[in-house]
Order: sequence, then structure tokens, then C-alpha cells
Amino acid sequence: MAEPSAADGTQRRHVRRREREAGGPRSTRVKVSYNDDELKIISAAAERDSTALAAWVGSAALAVAKETVVPVSADAKDVVQEVIRSRVQLSRVGNNLNQIARALNSDGTVTDEQLLAVLSAVETAIRRSDAATLQLMRERQPRS
Repeated sequence: MAEPSAADGTQRRHVRRREREAGGPRSTRVKVSYNDDELKIISAAAERDSTALAAWVGSAALAVAKETVVPVSADAKDVVQEVIRSRVQLSRVGNNLNQIARALNSDGTVTDEQLLAVLSAVETAIRRSDAATLQLMRERQPRS
């Protein structure tokens, strides 16, 4: 089914409305004010989700209040990616340690250079993982 045309001949985009709550009709209204820059951000988010602006604001506020969504800063994606990279690096280092243990248990031929390289990788991976974990913990600080 084609979307209805607007007066200028362009196709109108269907905008989803927020679903009705099981608790009955919503009769209380809250006024929210934004400056122009904030409104652009909120409007873009609502458009990205194909949702009416007021419905998007209401849903987002309820999700945060119910703690089904935890608000984080815009760089949280980078922090999560760093944690993932750290986990991959730690997995590789663990594999190296297993190979060294296997070599030591079989004939004992592991060079000092090999040991130092693995220990250096362990230290680097732990530092990166700790830094990313601390950043995520800061993001999750309880709201006062």
C-alpha cells in the first residue's frame, strides 16, 4: 500500500505514536522546554526511530525512569569497543600463556624474550581493560 501524498506531491512518512498504557488514558501533561540545538538533537532521534517527537520524549523518559535504559555519554560506544578489544587481547594472551606452559611441561624450551613479550602483553591488556572498566563504572554512577 502506497503512503498518501502530501500537498506538494511528496510521499508522507508514517510516524509511529506511543502505545496506550494498560493503566488507562494519559490525562496528565508535562511541559518540556529545549533550546534550538537540543530540539534538533531530540527531533533527529525521534525521526531516526520513525516516532512522533512527543511520543519519543515520553518513551525515553519512561525507559530511563524504569531503568530499562541507562543513560550514558555519547562516547560510551567507544568505551564498550575498548572493553571488547581488551577481552580479545586477553584471550590471545591467555592462549600464549597456555603455549608457554605446554612448552615448559614438555621440554622446557621457552626463551626469556618469549616470557617477557607475553608478560608485557598481559600488562598492557590488563591496563586497557582496567581503564575501560573504570570508565564504564563512572558512567553507571548512581544518580543523586
